[in-house]
Amino acid sequence: RIQNVFDVVIQAGAILAVIIYFWNDIWPKFPFEKGYNRRHAKNVYRLWGKVIIAFFPAAIIGVLTNDYIDKYLFNSKSVAMALIVGAFLLLYAEKRLKRVRVDSTDDMTYSDALMVGIFQCLSLWPGMSRSASTIIGGLFMGLSRAASAEFSFYLAIPTIIGASVFKLFKAGLAFTSAEWLLIFIGSAVSFIVALIVVSLFMNYIKTKKLAPFAYYRIALGIVVLLSIAL
Repeated sequence: RIQNVFDVVIQAGAILAVIIYFWNDIWPKFPFEKGYNRRHAKNVYRLWGKVIIAFFPAAIIGVLTNDYIDKYLFNSKSVAMALIVGAFLLLYAEKRLKRVRVDSTDDMTYSDALMVGIFQCLSLWPGMSRSASTIIGGLFMGLSRAASAEFSFYLAIPTIIGASVFKLFKAGLAFTSAEWLLIFIGSAVSFIVALIVVSLFMNYIKTKKLAPFAYYRIALGIVVLLSIAL
């Protein structure tokens, strides 16, 4: 039980890092705050509307299928297959991106957001990766790599917070002090690592392709399958 909860809840630390990194982009500022800009505030409100629309598909399906996923998909073979399938989807999405239609999350439509949210449902398959699923969705909809990654991080905020709260309450919050300490340490480490990785990844994705991540996933998936077979 603690393993499934731990895998989800420690990501809350990473989400705190995302909030800090993107704070100026996700906080509208109110008229009484220094630096208030009406146009920026309007764009932020629209952004959160898109995030909410994208959030619901995976949230609804996740709640309905949670028990099935925990029982049948949380295993090494399933995760390995998800790694490989996700890699090929990512490669295909990269190849398909001939012309960028949307350079900024400000230019995304609500339909774009909904489709990215539908793609996020793929991440309910352990090993598929929430960020990979949403970036793939963004690329399929004609978003640039940077815009796809940026929106993926924004969407992670309600998704991971919601999943963490759901897992904690489903488990009844009945953890030992040692388990709570483990969750706290895991979240702290996740926060520190994410602060570094988010910045590096956003700088990388502005000029580089995602194929290396796909090849890494394929290699890792094969290694896991071989370890099971041996």
